[in-house]
Amino acid sequence: MAKERAVITVTGIDHPGIIASITKALADQDVNIEDLSQTIVQGLFTMILIADVTGRDLSKLQQTMARIGKKQGVQITVQHENIFKYMHRV
Repeated sequence: MAKERAVITVTGIDHPGIIASITKALADQDVNIEDLSQTIVQGLFTMILIADVTGRDLSKLQQTMARIGKKQGVQITVQHENIFKYMHRV
């Protein structure tokens, strides 16, 4: 089975618990984080992570992240890696 990855981006006002809620939800769905970068600039939180979603239900993950985003007051997008690459090609 070929590896499938998702690109998850998070943006919003920084506050405690953002990373914890997202990483817990990923672990609960047995999704492995392969790479992660996050930064805070003048109180604005941004994070992008690459997750191995092989054999996982991507729509369920998207729904979970939407729920977390609403609760945390941040914008979360989940895209299959191929879609992300296609949308951001030069």
